[in-house]
Amino acid sequence: MDKKKIYPWYFAVGALVFYGALFVLPGLIGVGYSFTNWSSYARDLAWVGLDNFAEIFSPDRDYLTYIKNTLWFTAASTILKTVLPLALAVLLVKEVKGLALHRAILYIPAVLSVLITGLTFKSILNPQYGFLNQSLRAVGLDALAAHWLTDPTLAMWSIIAVDVWRGTGYVMTILLVGLLSISSTYSEAAMIDGANAWQVFRHITLPLLRPTLAVVIVLNVLYGLKVFDIVYVLTNGGPGHRTEVLYTAVFSEFSRGRYGVGTALSTVMLVVMVVAGVFMIRVLTRNEVQE
Repeated sequence: MDKKKIYPWYFAVGALVFYGALFVLPGLIGVGYSFTNWSSYARDLAWVGLDNFAEIFSPDRDYLTYIKNTLWFTAASTILKTVLPLALAVLLVKEVKGLALHRAILYIPAVLSVLITGLTFKSILNPQYGFLNQSLRAVGLDALAAHWLTDPTLAMWSIIAVDVWRGTGYVMTILLVGLLSISSTYSEAAMIDGANAWQVFRHITLPLLRPTLAVVIVLNVLYGLKVFDIVYVLTNGGPGHRTEVLYTAVFSEFSRGRYGVGTALSTVMLVVMVVAGVFMIRVLTRNEVQE
C-alpha cells in the first residue's frame, strides 16, 4: 500500500487514542464509580448498584429540586440567548455607521472571565451599596430596589440576566456569520415581488438560518445543563438552595466526601445532555432548507 495513503490513518488513530484516553475513559470510569459507595468515609470500595441513583430521585431529598432549577435555568437562558442575539444580529448585519465598534462592544462580555464577571455583578447587585440599587434610589425609584441575589423569587432571574449579558455577544457573532452567508439575491427578489421586511425575514431569512439556529440552541442548552461557575460565584446555590443546580450540587457532594453520589449526579446530567443534544439536532435539522 502507498505510504502516502497510510499516513493519514496514523493521525486519525492517534487522535482517537488521544481523545479516548483523555475524555472517554475518564467519563466511563466516573460512570462506574457512580454505582459504588466511593466516599472519604468508606474504608473499602463496594458495589451498591442503583442506591446512589435511588437517593438522587428520592422525594425526601432535594436533588429533584436541583434538577428542576437546572432545567428552568436552561430553558429561560436558552430562549433569551437565542431571541435577543438574533434581533441584534439582524440589526447589525446591515451597513450602519460604527458597525464594527457596535459588534466589538457587544462581544466584549464573552471574553471576560466568568469569575471577574460574577464578582463584578455581585458588587453591582449588592442590596445596600450596589450600583443598581444606588442608581434606582438616586432617580427616586426606591420601590424598585431589591435584594437581587438573596430574594428567593429574584435570585435565579438575576443569575439568568447576568448569564444572558455575558453570552449574548458570543451567540450574536455566530448568528451574524449565518446571516452573512445568506445571499442577498433571495431577499432582493422577494422585495421586488412586493414582500415587506417582516415577510422576507419570516419566509426567507429564518428558514435559511435554521442550521445556524440549531447550532446556537444546542450550544445554549448544553451550556445551561452544565452551568456551574456563574451560579457558584453569584449565589453558591442560595438562598436556601433556590438557585442550586446539579453541578453546584456535585461540587457540594465532592466537598463533603460523598464521591459516589457526586459521580451519580454527573452521570444523570451526562445522560440528560446526550439525550437532549441528539433530540434537538434531529428536530431542528429536520427538513433543512438548503441555499
